Amino acid sequence: MKKDRPYPKLYINCKAERSVKAGHPWIYGEEIVNCDAELKPGTIVDVMSGNSWQGSGFYNPNSKITVRLISRNGNDVFDYGFWKRRIAYSIKYRKTVMPGDDFKCCRLVHGEADQLPGLTVDRYGDILSCEIACYGMELVKEWIYRALLEVLETEGESISGIYERNELALRSKEGLPLYKGWYRCPGRSCPDSAVTEIVENGIRYSVDVENGQKTGFFLDQKYNRKAAARIAKGKTVLDCFTHTGSFGLNCALAGASHVTSVDISQTAIDMAMANAVKNGLEDRMDFVCRDVFEMLTQMSEGRNAEYDYIILDPPAFTKSRQTVDSAGRGYKEINLKAMKLLPRGGYLATCSCSHFMTDELFCKAIRAAALDAGVSLRQIEARQQAPDHPILWNVPETDYLKFYIFQIV
Repeated sequence: MKKDRPYPKLYINCKAERSVKAGHPWIYGEEIVNCDAELKPGTIVDVMSGNSWQGSGFYNPNSKITVRLISRNGNDVFDYGFWKRRIAYSIKYRKTVMPGDDFKCCRLVHGEADQLPGLTVDRYGDILSCEIACYGMELVKEWIYRALLEVLETEGESISGIYERNELALRSKEGLPLYKGWYRCPGRSCPDSAVTEIVENGIRYSVDVENGQKTGFFLDQKYNRKAAARIAKGKTVLDCFTHTGSFGLNCALAGASHVTSVDISQTAIDMAMANAVKNGLEDRMDFVCRDVFEMLTQMSEGRNAEYDYIILDPPAFTKSRQTVDSAGRGYKEINLKAMKLLPRGGYLATCSCSHFMTDELFCKAIRAAALDAGVSLRQIEARQQAPDHPILWNVPETDYLKFYIFQIV
């Protein structure tokens, strides 16, 4: 490490030192012992434990996560070249794990998992949809966006625009404003529309990067949809919490005899119907705007065996440790209803997208549901998020999606 460094020093306690040495990039406010000076949000600091340098990161006193590490290499200089190398590394990884057409529609940057804290970049064809949840990253975003365009163009990929979806509540906790809109790239005009078309698993979707969920579309289930579709041929499928219809569309394309897609949002149902028409699948699908819990309750009480394959892809039932117990009850209830509704030999695909609902807790809820339903579960597949949403084993927060396929026996 270079001896003379321009960054102010911030001192941490032993607990934080152990965490950093184990590879975790977050330092909490209560773990900070002392700072050299009054520091502004977004300042890059050198993190010290006694006289030992531990790394460099973005400082923000407004955030519970007060330091987000960006490097543990003492020779790094945080100029444009540094950020471009990080972006190039992330993109090269995606070209490896999402080859061919999958690279046209994938997550290019997954925050801490790519050593780019608080930054999410999703690619939808020729549009990049970006979300920033870190004060320091906001300060260098011009370099980040420039690097994205330059690296992708070097790879022969054409990008027409960058849309910023900076609306998440976490920005307020960071002291950042909420907004969305096209980023004005120097020397470039913005696209005329925020609606674009993607192809995933052979299915065409319209994606609205301005108004769609998250950054426009849920990319993390891409290969789970393909896995669910592999057993759908000839099945009568109930696709619950369908959103844009993606699981149901994959099953219909794979040869399901019929698919019923359900969501409480009429807007979601309208999108799913439009996607079915776009792909010529409307003749084997129908769409219901209804509360899934209510619908499954009514159907399971009558032991209606109309469906032999049920897919459960609910929104996160918990976003904090404080509500994990109630979330566990919710996952048990929804799976119990589905198991009671399915005939022996039927199939169930079920998932949780909450980091706080760990795999252990999710499996506990599923086992409890099977016990109460009086059935056994034959596991077909256990899966996680697609590899463009990488999991760092030393950062458990990056491991969030659990996906299982069972046969009811």
